Amino acid sequence: METSYSPILKDPKSASEHNLGEYSGFAADFSLNSAESELDWLPNGGLNIAYEAIDRHCKTNRQYKKALIWEGKAGETESYTFEDLRLLTNKFANVLQNLGLSKGDRVFTFMERLPEIYITAFGTLKAGCIIGPLFSAFGPDPVKDRLENSGATVLVTQPELRARIAEILPSLPELKHIIVVNKFGRAENPLVENDLEWSDLMNLASDEFNSIETSRDDYSIMHYTSGTTGKPKGAVHRHNSVIQQYITGKWVLDLRPDDVYWCTADPGWVTGTSYGMVAPWTNGVTQIVYEGGFSARKWYDIIQQYGVTVWYTAPTAIRMLMKQGADLPKSYDLSSLRYTASVGEPLNPEAVVWGINAIGMPIHDNWWQTETGAIMIANYPSMDIRPGSMGKPLPGINVGIIDEEGNEKPVGEGGNLAVQPGWPSMFQAYWQDSERYDSRFKQGWYLTGDEAYKDEDGYYWFVGRSDDVINTAGHLVGPFEVESALIEHPAVAEAGVIGKPDPIAMEVVKAFVSLKEGYEASDSLRRDITGFVRTKLAAAVAPREIEIIDSLPKTRSGKIMRRLLKARELGLPEGDTSTLEED
Repeated sequence: METSYSPILKDPKSASEHNLGEYSGFAADFSLNSAESELDWLPNGGLNIAYEAIDRHCKTNRQYKKALIWEGKAGETESYTFEDLRLLTNKFANVLQNLGLSKGDRVFTFMERLPEIYITAFGTLKAGCIIGPLFSAFGPDPVKDRLENSGATVLVTQPELRARIAEILPSLPELKHIIVVNKFGRAENPLVENDLEWSDLMNLASDEFNSIETSRDDYSIMHYTSGTTGKPKGAVHRHNSVIQQYITGKWVLDLRPDDVYWCTADPGWVTGTSYGMVAPWTNGVTQIVYEGGFSARKWYDIIQQYGVTVWYTAPTAIRMLMKQGADLPKSYDLSSLRYTASVGEPLNPEAVVWGINAIGMPIHDNWWQTETGAIMIANYPSMDIRPGSMGKPLPGINVGIIDEEGNEKPVGEGGNLAVQPGWPSMFQAYWQDSERYDSRFKQGWYLTGDEAYKDEDGYYWFVGRSDDVINTAGHLVGPFEVESALIEHPAVAEAGVIGKPDPIAMEVVKAFVSLKEGYEASDSLRRDITGFVRTKLAAAVAPREIEIIDSLPKTRSGKIMRRLLKARELGLPEGDTSTLEED
């Protein structure tokens, strides 16, 4: 692999007392262990995420500070202080105990972004139970798979979502209780026989709950990975993860106590819990939650209306904003913003630069996974950005590029991205699948399944998933590199690249692209895109074929499903599509 470096961008707006100064190997002075002393811990020496995120602030001058400002899809608004959340989560912890739940029982949510989902999550953690958030766009089968595999005892949902999955509920014998949240009385007949109504349970529960008894090693959160093959896997985390979520909120997202923070991720995905719940509130910030879906104008309006200072979103959302152009954001007052970041899949260099032109600052990419539980590699506020790079590892995180035998590869050479186990937020199990869990570790490394390389300055660069890398005439081609070049064309909105079998070259690069509004597919446009990309990439790397399609298949978390593109191209079975985004 030839090593190439993107131009370095400086981001002076993000400098703060939380930055780590000149980067050059600052792990010597900072470690994840140092974050432990900044948390309160329980009186008996235990550790609980809910206590660190909510209760400890109520012993300080942040007790009556706004923690959550919520806006509903119909324009309704609610706000909650840290004290409000302490009392409400106490109530829900008592609800669970009153229902007979005990430590380690699984409680799942299947809800939109309502305040009640946050109350449920932290109340569950206070009670020592495991919280499992489900994405609200799921259909019956993926919900059944997850509830069945986890052995969930309680499901908290909404009337309309309960109706969607009604057919699968009788087949879940371990599901003992269904709690229904009828927000603002939106549903005329919210309850089915034997269901429990959220407000009734909460009204009867005490707001005193002082028996939080969890250790750092007790299980806390269960997230199911989207799964490219087979059924999704339940990655289980422990309360110890709060250490890394707290400190990465501080070091990577640059959160300060006076910030107004907005994470656009749904709580059904790991970003929506680690950085839409735990990181902001352990850092004591006010966060915005918007129930509605994507709208470029509405999103800019939220930043303007609430004075958002730190914004954490996803590459898919950024590309959708890019389709609307750089002039639209300039019609809003976005001057409150001082820091933006993105996660979910690699951020194309063009998007980083677009941030400068559109909102006055670059967008900082970072890398982590459901299994890692928190950010592992990042473009820190204290660092110069190399657009297209994941950045550098967190202090105390040992990352390597290894070969198939577990040996580290030289600088500039691609290989398997791996991490030495033991970081605070590392997942502890795939639920009921120890064999698959054990398979992710080899020769003292956790195998991420990603391919990457490290440059001579210590920046890491994503190449692709291990099963996505294209071998064409002996050249290993990362889809991301090709996709980044494609979306630099003014007509291209999104791109997905696969390796298409070829009798001579083994594989050739084939690209699928969708177009921005105002462009129509034609042979001349396809030729123009082909010529454009060949000015950006070497002949061996540039797509041999380009096909224009209406939209690319994506998971509901926004990741382009290259394996589905490949299956359709080759006429192969599509496999599990339960997490496929609906048109």
